[in-house]
Amino acid sequence: MDNQIDISIVIPIFNEEESIQQLIKEVINTMRETNESFEVIVINDGSIDNSAEVLSRLSQNIPELTSILLRKNYGQTAAMAAGFDISNGKIIVSLDGDLQNDPSDIPILINKLKEGFDLVSGWRHDRKDAEITRKLPSKIANKIIGKVTGVELNDYGCSLKAYRREVLSDMKLYGELHRFLPVLANIEGGRITEIKVNHRRRKYGKSKYGIDRTFRVMMDLLTIWFLNRFLTRPMYVFGFGGIIAILSSFFTCFYLLFVKLSGNDIGDRPLLIFALILGIAGVQLFCFGLLGELQIRTYHESQGRPIYRIREILRG
Repeated sequence: MDNQIDISIVIPIFNEEESIQQLIKEVINTMRETNESFEVIVINDGSIDNSAEVLSRLSQNIPELTSILLRKNYGQTAAMAAGFDISNGKIIVSLDGDLQNDPSDIPILINKLKEGFDLVSGWRHDRKDAEITRKLPSKIANKIIGKVTGVELNDYGCSLKAYRREVLSDMKLYGELHRFLPVLANIEGGRITEIKVNHRRRKYGKSKYGIDRTFRVMMDLLTIWFLNRFLTRPMYVFGFGGIIAILSSFFTCFYLLFVKLSGNDIGDRPLLIFALILGIAGVQLFCFGLLGELQIRTYHESQGRPIYRIREILRG
């Protein structure tokens, strides 16, 4: 990368007109004290308030700021993917645009990353959110995600994270996969750690997430589980099930043949239908495994298609 700099700060926003100016000021002041070259990339994810106008004004006066205006609201994952793609930093730091993440924690994450890690995740150990509606479901979700994926962190939902570019460059984000970035990094063989960070009370507006996100996250968790276990070997899951079904069908048919040769009628037995269904299902599962193997090779060799569309890029 010709114009690569040290640090890229990526901030996705949606309807954050009240907080974005203060947040950018805090980020700029914090990063200027580090003596590292940096850029701040703010992605406006189709906001319907005045966020675009605020960013347009700020971009004219802050040389380190790049504002990306997406055509519509694609979701936080797509917004982060846009920021990652546009960024030039050797190290990339992401955080939310609602002022709850503390920009003064950014150098702490960067220093931890330089100890040899590929991803450092923030842990909001003293989280300033509602206990029942936000903190309790988050704790349960973190436990489930950790057990399912094998990557146990205290806070998957914290957006404040630092990454090495080479780890991010191998990841493709879809759905709500931004919260599973540590798992995706683990799939790529990255070294992951977690450190405590500050968390502030929401100053403006309200949370953009509802209970419907829980179901989307659960679906993505199943996807992540499959990718983590069978990314390069789909035949292991489909083929194994197919072999079990085929063998079960074979032994059931063998038993029915023995019954038939003993002089008993098997034409009206439900077990015969069950054996035939098992055999057909086994062949289908085995074929799914073969097709999966072919699609995995296509996945690794095909060109990526972005999950977002940029309307405009504003730079100072």
